[in-house]
Amino acid sequence: MRDMDNNAHSVYLLYYHLVMVVKYRRKVINDDISERAKEIFEYIAPNYGITLEEWNHDMDHVHVMFRAQPRTEISKFINAYKSASSRLLKKEYPKIREKLWKEAFWSQSFCLMTAGEAPIEVIRKYIESQGEKHE
Repeated sequence: MRDMDNNAHSVYLLYYHLVMVVKYRRKVINDDISERAKEIFEYIAPNYGITLEEWNHDMDHVHVMFRAQPRTEISKFINAYKSASSRLLKKEYPKIREKLWKEAFWSQSFCLMTAGEAPIEVIRKYIESQGEKHE
């Protein structure tokens, strides 16, 4: 099992898989834009107790795996990230404006899933077995 994160009062291991889609699924993400978007993520993330683990992209969306802390306000982080990165990417890569001339860079919606080492059914069975007397 992976080493746990901890703070003064708790031990935890919180992984998330985030998918963010470009507005109208416009195909504007190339390697340079993805790398810059990742840099912005890594710059903002520590302020929210988030650590980037993996990043990859397609032309119209990015996949991100990150770790968080129990105190992390994930939706606030995602909104702050999308706002800052949208502004910076459109400013630094003017070609984006040809496909997103007035709109935000990211779609308002996103997909966020928890991710962990043990499958849900394994955890469910473990919890169900607690308190049972094994002889």
